[in-house]
Amino acid sequence: MDEKASVLVIDDEKAVVDYLGLLLRDKGYAVEEASSGKHGLNKIVKEKYDLVIVDLMLDEYSGIDILKAACRQDNRPEVILITGHGSISSAVDAIKQGAFDFVTKPFDSKRMVITVQQALERKRLRDEVEALRKKVAQTTETGMIIGQSPEMRKLLDTAEMVARIDSTVLIQGESGTGKELIARAIHAKSERSKREFVPVNCGALPEALLESELFGYRKGAYTGAVHDRAGLFEEADGGTLFLDEIGDMPLPLQVKLLRVLQSGEVRRLGDNREKTVDVRIITANNRNLDMLVKEKKFREDLYYRLNVIPLTVPPLRERREDVPPLLISYLKVYCERFKRDIKGFSQDAIEFLIEYEWPGNVRELTNLVERIVALVSSSEISMGDISKFLHLGKRTDTMNGPTESLDLEAACKRAERETILKALEKHTKNQTQASEELGISRTSLWRKMKQLGINGG
Repeated sequence: MDEKASVLVIDDEKAVVDYLGLLLRDKGYAVEEASSGKHGLNKIVKEKYDLVIVDLMLDEYSGIDILKAACRQDNRPEVILITGHGSISSAVDAIKQGAFDFVTKPFDSKRMVITVQQALERKRLRDEVEALRKKVAQTTETGMIIGQSPEMRKLLDTAEMVARIDSTVLIQGESGTGKELIARAIHAKSERSKREFVPVNCGALPEALLESELFGYRKGAYTGAVHDRAGLFEEADGGTLFLDEIGDMPLPLQVKLLRVLQSGEVRRLGDNREKTVDVRIITANNRNLDMLVKEKKFREDLYYRLNVIPLTVPPLRERREDVPPLLISYLKVYCERFKRDIKGFSQDAIEFLIEYEWPGNVRELTNLVERIVALVSSSEISMGDISKFLHLGKRTDTMNGPTESLDLEAACKRAERETILKALEKHTKNQTQASEELGISRTSLWRKMKQLGINGG
């Protein structure tokens, strides 16, 4: 978010506005300015910002008024207050009302930049959580956890049973299979469902930031820590903490996580006291943690603590009967979102997608459907659309012409390719008629076309 983040600076002192504008633009932020509280309020109502930096003491509209207005916005920005030493108590009260932090005059440029970075990171995490919450609401509404296959039915039945107990759960599976949706389903059916489900991607944050996010910090723990802040363990107290890509967690943090699992207590950075938390831990990983343990990249004792109840989400290629209902469900979602009227998929398109390997799993399927719905103009999604948007037919040059040294396998592929091309040319690229002449099914023809680098458009 930082590179494209939008920041609104509100202060009635031109020197302050100019200083902050120069400082933040130099760091790559898009900065807008307002010279009064009224001007700032108008901007907040009309425009969307990631961060607002506002003086606590303005004209008829104070920094508190700006804060309250910002908190009412749908895409609410983070707010940093500027304050003099005499009004620090008021700034602390503002934090309780939702402000991210306060910075005292005169400014220290390094501290200001660090505070801005931390505020924007909090905004990013908050937006991510909100997006996931909306996704879960949509999932419940449209039935996106599709489980018609025996593998998924078994997994969902196990997840429902696991929800009734409070043990740690390790969910493994390839990227894009829906591990977080399973974790959310477990939380939603558990006695903790009325409390927070807090997700964090252990591979998305640097070690220092991940540690402060998980455990929180005390004022003065490090440069920029100007007040106490609770971590995600405390935020998830009474609920569920979901640690995605747990295999990417640095070893020093693995030690701290193990201690929390053993004691049920967390200690904020810079604190000498521990606080008891009641948190259920669900973890997920797209790589085999057994191998990471053997490679000494993951602690064995932590692995056994996390792997009390193991669940594995099967890849989409192992539950092909779930492909048609997934296609239909996501087609409905994106048609409603983009206000399109697409009736469905052609039969040959569905047959091909059932046989497709889906290396990106459900995430790839979702992306494909969204892209097609956004860009096609027809009322039915055809094989031509699938071919275009899956970029079928890209192969190496050995498939496109003779080479200086041809082995038997390459020669056979070349002959097979030429035979298919002739059939397609004869029938004006009508794949149904071409497959009939070749004596193979339509699905088999498209599989061959994909393997041999033949464009189906």
